[in-house]
Amino acid sequence: MVTTYYRTEVVCSPRAPWLEDWLHPEWANLRFMAGGRAHSVIGPGELQPCPPFTVTGPTSRAMRFRIESGNSWGIGLLPLGWARLVAGAASDYADRFVDGAADPLFAAFAPLAEALAANGGDYATELALIEAHMERLLAAAAPADPAILALHTALFDPDMLTVADLATRLGMTVRTVERLSRRAFGFPPKLLLRRQRFLRSLARFMLDPSRKWLGSLDCHYHDQSHFVRDFRRFMGMCPTEYARADKPLLSAAARARMAAAGAAMQGLHAPDGLPAPVPAA
Repeated sequence: MVTTYYRTEVVCSPRAPWLEDWLHPEWANLRFMAGGRAHSVIGPGELQPCPPFTVTGPTSRAMRFRIESGNSWGIGLLPLGWARLVAGAASDYADRFVDGAADPLFAAFAPLAEALAANGGDYATELALIEAHMERLLAAAAPADPAILALHTALFDPDMLTVADLATRLGMTVRTVERLSRRAFGFPPKLLLRRQRFLRSLARFMLDPSRKWLGSLDCHYHDQSHFVRDFRRFMGMCPTEYARADKPLLSAAARARMAAAGAAMQGLHAPDGLPAPVPAA
């Protein structure tokens, strides 16, 4: 149901009071800020203030953000977790973030946000609060839809190249796959296949920049220009710009996440405990 529970602690210097970085396209996240301010924007546009309890839907574009010193907790929701815990369609929240405290669809998480805000910042205590709250919610949630897990597993297969491939694997019509994909995953399946291919390539580069881009490309990219077009679509910049940019949080997070969860990016988190290797180019 979830990718990880993750705690982030940021310490900025007096001369540089903000840390700035980009989040890659990923599944939905619930974030609970404890002190410090954060601003973000998904895709192009101006940075906007983030509420203390921020819900971000699944994304197909990079989220640019800046954050002050402080700590926060996050809960990454897999599509199956979203479908069981959130009454609304994921497509209604795709590529946007909202105030979880003001949106009635996330009222079940409000007590957790309040409990974390009232705690003194102790890691073990806060993790226990999250685990207990999520266990209660999942115990009362609707049964899991096996079709969502089947679609996620198929999306995770690098040999799935077309929506027709997905429909054949799942034994569904293309139209049924389209409806399921928007409801639980937030986007049309064609875009999700394209996003997964891009993230596989980006993850290789994040973990080993010495490979350069050509050594990181997924085998299903026709050529480098094909990859560059996808890079601009998903990250809003060219690969060279991204390689030159400072990534103080994301570089560290990718390595830590690979060690802890077996996937450098939340969008590559394997469904149902499947192994999460990055396929060879």
